[in-house]
Amino acid sequence: MKRIFKKSQILTIPNLLSVVRIALIPLIVWLYSVRRKHYAAIGVILLSGATDIVDGWIARHFNMVSDFGKALDPLADKLTQSALLVCLLSKYKLMWGLIFIFAVCEIAKLTLGIIIAKRCDEVNSARWYGKVNTVVIYLSMMLLIMFPQMNISLANMLMLLCCGVMIAAHALYFVFLGKILHKNREK
Repeated sequence: MKRIFKKSQILTIPNLLSVVRIALIPLIVWLYSVRRKHYAAIGVILLSGATDIVDGWIARHFNMVSDFGKALDPLADKLTQSALLVCLLSKYKLMWGLIFIFAVCEIAKLTLGIIIAKRCDEVNSARWYGKVNTVVIYLSMMLLIMFPQMNISLANMLMLLCCGVMIAAHALYFVFLGKILHKNREK
């Protein structure tokens, strides 16, 4: 197996921005859970989202796309999403179900991704449906944070929307990753 994470591709501006996003997670949790500064937490979440957009743009436009970045960028997303889900867990009981679905889907996708990396020597970028899933989760969680007095039925509908989009996105990922495995077996 060739080495898919090359040292020259690790120290890049897009990867640094992904590390910044990971470093912002404790600040988001502290602002929301400890300080109860919900709008400040939203501001940091928006900053994190902006760095996500900028790192992708820089990577594509300045030819800095790397296998390491393809792994680090979604890791930063998933860690941030996990933190948001856990922060809201104390307020919304239905969040347990969302966390369960999130964990199962992500562990399954990670496992397939590792198998593909080992067998095919490639790391795949996020697909459009994964990006839609990320946007829906972020927007829903930010609405739940911004409006803590939200009607529970509306809050539950937002969480169910997240569940539905998450399941659909991961089903499409599993089809995509399954095709890669199948194609590789034929070689």
